[in-house]
Amino acid sequence: MIGVLIPVLNEEALLGECLKSALVAARHPELLGETVQILTVLDSCNDGSAAIVQAYAVQSLHVQARNVGQVRGVGARHLLNQGARWISCTDADSRVAPDWLVAQLALGVDAVCGTVTVDGWSEGFDPAAQIRYTQAYQARDGHRHVHGANLGVSAGAYVQAGGFEPLACHEDVQLVRNLERCGASIAWSHRPQVITSGRLDGRAEGGFGDYLKSLMQAS
Repeated sequence: MIGVLIPVLNEEALLGECLKSALVAARHPELLGETVQILTVLDSCNDGSAAIVQAYAVQSLHVQARNVGQVRGVGARHLLNQGARWISCTDADSRVAPDWLVAQLALGVDAVCGTVTVDGWSEGFDPAAQIRYTQAYQARDGHRHVHGANLGVSAGAYVQAGGFEPLACHEDVQLVRNLERCGASIAWSHRPQVITSGRLDGRAEGGFGDYLKSLMQAS
């Protein structure tokens, strides 16, 4: 079984499209009918996210953590307990490509760090900042970016690395560091495709949204 892990914190505006894309990826013919379990972990949601999740054929857990590392850890343990051999992570403000899971698994490694494409820039994100982002971002194989929106790991490597730590941000980066320390094989690949929101009001302090804001403040 393949697990797809999606943390959710008040994502009613974008969650539906995220789930639609994940369900399409789960039905890709090259998966040869293998079960794919999509799990949303709703963290302290007080909007319509829970109602949106109920409209789709996905599982859900509810936590009160306000901590994305803890949320991912809870979700990963749940998927492992259900027998997942591979866990693919994305974010609720993102849309995965139809061949996302196939592309991750085809790399034949312990873990996959994929790239993201920004889906439109937030109002007020100035052109100079967009240029700085494009110049700094490596949209190619061999990049060194880590995104929770496009990350995959085998069950064995995840357990050996100690899993997601309960960090308020950069829990994905820490997991990859721990995987490297364990000698896991990691593909830094541009092949698995994910489109993510360019919003500046990110859900995790210090996360992707704050990085985008920092580009606006650069001289």
